[in-house]
Amino acid sequence: MIGRRALLGALGVAGFLALAELGGRAGLVPDVLPHMSHVLATAAELPLDAGFRADVLATLLACLTGLAIAIAIAVPAGLLFGTVSFVERSTRPLVEFLRPIPSVSLIPLAVFLLPDGQDAKVALVVYTCSWPLLINTMYGLGDVDPLAKDTLRSFGFGPLAVVLRVSLPSAAPFIATGVRIAVSVTLIVAVSVELLAPGGGGIGAFLSLAGSANRLDRMLAATLWAGFIGLAANLLFTAGERRLFRWHHARTGAAA
Repeated sequence: MIGRRALLGALGVAGFLALAELGGRAGLVPDVLPHMSHVLATAAELPLDAGFRADVLATLLACLTGLAIAIAIAVPAGLLFGTVSFVERSTRPLVEFLRPIPSVSLIPLAVFLLPDGQDAKVALVVYTCSWPLLINTMYGLGDVDPLAKDTLRSFGFGPLAVVLRVSLPSAAPFIATGVRIAVSVTLIVAVSVELLAPGGGGIGAFLSLAGSANRLDRMLAATLWAGFIGLAANLLFTAGERRLFRWHHARTGAAA
C-alpha cells in the first residue's frame, strides 16, 4: 500500500514536471521563465556548488537547533498545562493571543533584536514550532485513560510518577504528531527569514543572490531543492513515527 502511494506520488510529480516543460515549449509560460528541463539540469548541478551546500547546511542547522529548543520548551510546558488545571486556565488567554500571530510578521522584530541572521532564524523557528508541540502535548494528556492514573495513585505513586509513568507515554504519539507538524514548517520559517535577512546565509540567501543576478534557473532549482528537502524530512519522520508508535496506529485503526 505504501509502495503504491509512493509510486502514484512520483508519477504525479513527473506529470507536473512534464506539463511544465510542455507549457514552456508551447509558449504558455512567460518567455522570461526558463524551461523546466533547464531548471532540472541546473538543480542537478547545484549539489556540486560548495556555496549552495554551505547554504543548505546553514538552513538545516537553524531548523534542527530551533526544533530541538522548541521541543525542550514546549513539551514540558504542555505537560505542566495539561496536568495542572489552574496553570492551564491562567495561561490559556495568553496562548490563544500569541498562537495566531504569523511568524513572518515577527521577522523585522527578530532581526532588530537579534542582528545575527542565524540567531533570528533559530528564534523564529522556536516560536513557530512551539505552538503545535504545546497544543498536541496538552491534547494528548487529555486522552490519557483516567483509570490507569487512578490505579497508579492507589499504589501510592505521587503526581510526578503518574505523569512520567502513565501520562507522558500515553501522550507520546500526540507529541510525535506535534513534532511532525513542526518539522513541516521549520524550513518555511527559516527560508522566509533568510529571504528578508540574508546575513546568516541559507537557502533563502542563495535565492536572493540568484535573483539579484537575474539567474531565474538557479532560483527555481534552489526552490526545487528546498521542496525536496522538506518532503524528504517529512517522509523520514512519518516513517519513524509509524514504526515507533505502531501500537497507537493499530489501536486507532490507522495501521493501514
